[in-house]
Amino acid sequence: MKHFIYVFFLCISTLSFSQDLVFSGKILDANNQAIPYANVVLYELTKSEISVVKGVSSNENGDYKIEELTSGKYRFTVSYVGYKTIDKEFNLDENTNTSFTLVEDTETLDEVLITANKPTLKKEVDRLVFNVANTSLSEGNMLDLLRSTPGVLILGDVISVKNSSPTVFINDRKVQLSATELNQLLSNSSANSIQKIEVITNPPAKYDADSGVVLNIVMSKNLITGYRSTVFANYTQGVFPRYNGGISQYFKNKKINVNLNYSYNHSKVNRDNNEEINYLNNNQVSENWTTNLNRNTTSKTHNANLNFDYFINDNSTISISSNLLYLPYFDYSTKGNTRVNDIQGVNDYSFDSHNYSQDDKYNLGTDLDYKLKFKNDAKLLINTHFTKYDYNRIQEVRSNYYDANTVFDFATAFNTLNNQTTDILTSQLDYELPLSDTANFSVGIKTSNVNTDSDITQFDIDQTSGNQTLNTANTNAFNYDESIFAAYVSYDKSWDKWSFSGGLRAEQTNLEGLSPTTNLNNKQDYLELFPTLNLSWQAFDNASLYTNYKRIIERPNYQDLNPFNFYLNDNTIVTGNPSLQPAFTNHFVIGSEINQVYTVEAYYKDVTNQINELPLQDNTTSTLIYSPTNIGSTKEFGFDFITYFDALDNWSVYFVTSFYNIQDEGFFNNQWVKTDQWSNYSVLSNDFSFLKDNSLSANFTLTYVGKNQQGFQKVDSRLVSDLSFSKKVFKNKGVLSLAFADLFNQQDFAVRSKYANQNSRNFSNLDNRYIKLGFSYKFGNTTLETNERTKELKERERLEK
Repeated sequence: MKHFIYVFFLCISTLSFSQDLVFSGKILDANNQAIPYANVVLYELTKSEISVVKGVSSNENGDYKIEELTSGKYRFTVSYVGYKTIDKEFNLDENTNTSFTLVEDTETLDEVLITANKPTLKKEVDRLVFNVANTSLSEGNMLDLLRSTPGVLILGDVISVKNSSPTVFINDRKVQLSATELNQLLSNSSANSIQKIEVITNPPAKYDADSGVVLNIVMSKNLITGYRSTVFANYTQGVFPRYNGGISQYFKNKKINVNLNYSYNHSKVNRDNNEEINYLNNNQVSENWTTNLNRNTTSKTHNANLNFDYFINDNSTISISSNLLYLPYFDYSTKGNTRVNDIQGVNDYSFDSHNYSQDDKYNLGTDLDYKLKFKNDAKLLINTHFTKYDYNRIQEVRSNYYDANTVFDFATAFNTLNNQTTDILTSQLDYELPLSDTANFSVGIKTSNVNTDSDITQFDIDQTSGNQTLNTANTNAFNYDESIFAAYVSYDKSWDKWSFSGGLRAEQTNLEGLSPTTNLNNKQDYLELFPTLNLSWQAFDNASLYTNYKRIIERPNYQDLNPFNFYLNDNTIVTGNPSLQPAFTNHFVIGSEINQVYTVEAYYKDVTNQINELPLQDNTTSTLIYSPTNIGSTKEFGFDFITYFDALDNWSVYFVTSFYNIQDEGFFNNQWVKTDQWSNYSVLSNDFSFLKDNSLSANFTLTYVGKNQQGFQKVDSRLVSDLSFSKKVFKNKGVLSLAFADLFNQQDFAVRSKYANQNSRNFSNLDNRYIKLGFSYKFGNTTLETNERTKELKERERLEK
């Protein structure tokens, strides 16, 4: 991504009748490599003063051009962070083309690294840009940095932006992993090479139509030749201890750029749930079930990432990227105790259960990219991606039943074997053409093919003989094929006070889900259009107005459509829904930015076929089924206020508050259900820097999520509180960090379902209160900027939840 460096200039010169002249050329380093975004500033020398004439930044090819000059005596400076500044005088009598070679200034670089910058926030018409390069926030891992990013909320493994699940990109490549796997990847990846985080609330047409909100993590480019490495380790104490560590290595010379990362994570996470279900008979409570659950999740995770760039020439680059997530050990151990009371509250019976499962899985994704630049600054981008995903699970479930006097009555047990393999192949071509300095045009196509084969086998165990019997009712297979062909066109244009960007994306979807054992065949075939529009007007010098619109699709993921029944115990089932339909959203925003400090927005979202996983109680069989459902429609509207400012030189404040209303309506069990809820979401984040060299920094963030609604369910309010410190040590090559999460112990919450014939409550006590101690150390050429990135594809996200 481009890193825009704004050079403000004042043109005070004497008019003459000579022709317009041009001062142009190229900025190179000692290895004859182009330096993008170098500053070239031109001054006019007169007898009385030195006046700034114009200033520009070199483009990605290192080229610069200053036009509309008159003949005369000038002084120019060429500068870039980490290089010695060139400062010379010359006479301009004709068009001049001059190339400059900048020399690395190690002393200056060291000075730059000593003083950490403060993070900055910029509001654009379709996104928030959070610049964190060389700040204390970039000294942790990627997940911690996202946690500190304005507008991003992380609770457990779930990342959300304003009630939406974002698509995570790294250097404009989509990270396609499940929520748990994404959490592991980000928590094991160093953030010290991150340039900025883009929270794109209205993504352009080049993004897939199911990218409702995009989090794009932009990594710094490798600008200096040499070798650099970073090692890191973290120890976290929650209910159980957990730790991770890794190494990141970078190397660049004139022709190649290599980045290799590896990390290991050992984790044991606790979770407690208290569940109450009132089973109904003729809308009256007939039985009350109360369950206490304790779940421990233990994982040993290996992450490896390779990025390799080969610079064929100044205009073309070929890149290979590969990412491996390997979990040889991923265990769930869930123990529960359930008490069943009659309508008078008298104990009928009780049972305890133990569900143990062990997973073994890997996810390997590889990208091949080619980038070609033309003389007219146009670009051709070609990408091919392949993912291989393999997943195996062994599950053992045993339940013991007791009578009303807590005397053992009988026991049940069963084992399941579950396997899944997924192959993903995508190809994408993009062409970007600058039409002028103020207008751009782009067009592209993409194809994606997904093939998933999965099966489940259940054996019931006789408690007397120990013999296993195949349970044919719960043994199944599911084969899934999906093909998507997409094409888009996009255009943007800016004027003196107006700017416009818009695009149109078309996606043709063909999918088939086949269950051969039940003869269930689900086919979907549809073509949909997805427009995107942004319009802004600089109404006054200190105020602008903007509006945007986007249509979005949410396709069911592969696991959502899988009809397998996964029994957590004899009475709790997790299953897919092969009849799920895609959900469509129309999203409208109107807002204003004042003094580049305050932003006020109003928005409206209308969702049809909203997909939610709901706990559905069957009052006839006394079972609870977790299954994704199209609930009908969801309407949401709200009002936001955002500000980011420096309270003091060493204290920056970010504050946002949003008041919004969510309304869900639709038919449920042949009943019309309509619910709505007003809620508030507020964030107060404070960044502090201490000591003369700003080597000690701190962040304190409070996030309040008011009582809200998710698919007919009411969710309790929560207060998220985080405090972190970081200190640079060992001549700024090392960073020691300390973090405290959930200071006030207010992140646990209850979810209530009370509509139609549903009546239940589930309280979750998550393992999110912890202390974390971390250390990282850089060696090699520590002034080296990096090109670290992780390339993945959107389709991988829908492998599983």
